[in-house]
Amino acid sequence: MSWVRCDKGHYYDDERHSSCPYCGVEEVSVDVSTLRSGEDIKASAANSQGERGDENEKTVRLGEFKTVGGSEEGETVALVRSNLGMDPVTGWLVCIDGPEKGRDFRIRSEKNSIGRAPTNDICLRSDETVSRIHHAYVIYDPKKAAFRLQAGEGRGLVYKNGEEVVFSEPLEAYDVIELGRTKLLFVPLCGERFKWE
Repeated sequence: MSWVRCDKGHYYDDERHSSCPYCGVEEVSVDVSTLRSGEDIKASAANSQGERGDENEKTVRLGEFKTVGGSEEGETVALVRSNLGMDPVTGWLVCIDGPEKGRDFRIRSEKNSIGRAPTNDICLRSDETVSRIHHAYVIYDPKKAAFRLQAGEGRGLVYKNGEEVVFSEPLEAYDVIELGRTKLLFVPLCGERFKWE
């Protein structure tokens, strides 16, 4: 796991996200919360639109940033990561329509969860019509060098090329995945011509 800090001060795992999942797309406005003296304080709409607020409303670091994963006994590790010592990119999803238009998302081996929460492997934070957790999964099977799209446990439906995905469907290059208002173009790296070994 490799944590980086974006220009706005957010920490995120750059192995899971190609850009900060908290920042999203510039045009989207986000409510900002800061922590001060144990109270949550919502920044006013005026502050989020450019007016300077009180200096005491800055986000402060509460302690050392703890890296999670990699050393915990009994932790589940992906097969490819176990064999190679890394979890390489196997493909990408590129947002072609919706609030995240223009962004790319990395696909790793085995199950990749898609949802709005930053704990998902693929975070579509700006689309409130996407389920928070596990709206869908993109699965890469390293033994077969094949991809699948699977419906998740979330409330929303998942579509592949305009057809509802009820359980699981194979993914081919340039298939379009639709979740809420978001459309994602599937671009594989691994397949018949290349796979990580």
